[in-house]
Amino acid sequence: MTPIVTQTATPRHDRLDALRGLAIVWMMAYHLAFDLNHFGLLQPRQHFNHDLLWVLQRTTIVSLFLFCAGLGQSLSLAAGQGWPRFWRRWGQVAGCALLVSMGSALVFPRSWIHFGVLHGMAVMLLAARLAAPLRGGLWLAGALAILLPRLVQLPALDGPWGNWTGLVTRKPVTEDYVPVLPWLGVMLWGLAAGQWLQRARPAWLAVPLSAAWRPLLTLGRWPLTVYMLHQPLFFGLLMGWGLLKGQG
Repeated sequence: MTPIVTQTATPRHDRLDALRGLAIVWMMAYHLAFDLNHFGLLQPRQHFNHDLLWVLQRTTIVSLFLFCAGLGQSLSLAAGQGWPRFWRRWGQVAGCALLVSMGSALVFPRSWIHFGVLHGMAVMLLAARLAAPLRGGLWLAGALAILLPRLVQLPALDGPWGNWTGLVTRKPVTEDYVPVLPWLGVMLWGLAAGQWLQRARPAWLAVPLSAAWRPLLTLGRWPLTVYMLHQPLFFGLLMGWGLLKGQG
């Protein structure tokens, strides 16, 4: 799931980093529960794709990350981030998305991740950057992006070459699916919120947080790294636990 992009901006914005850090903690707790369930260590067994408790959590976590990514994009643009710097960061996200696909194909060969949160984020970051000049119109564009999949479903897009759009009649069988629509709408709203804050409440973004927030701030500044490392770590620990338990 969920990542997770830090837009390189100077100076740092503690409140954005803290919000992203909170999303990371929630994501790791969610993934730990998922992994425990996968190894049969969570009882009673949970249905993460159907139970409302887990579906709502996943939706909220992904929304937080995408909103933060849009907000961060607005700050990066305001700080004068050029296309070369953008493409360097974009390449990191796209490269990690490829690694996620390869890793998931080994663990879940029948439901590997072909367009998960990092894949979607790579496309959405580019779309958001191009849409940034819309400014106030971003709120309407975001609403349209969220509503469009409810209004348009095309059977021709149900296959792997079209389901990345989100305009499908059925969801693909995959461990993580974050299509461009409707999720682009959340990122556009984050971008619009960032532009509004810079105009109307610039001091709110600039306020530094106390040392008590340091753990969240640290996580929020390294989201892609945390995203890529935490699941292999969880899986490795749980597999090791299973081996030790079996030997005992």
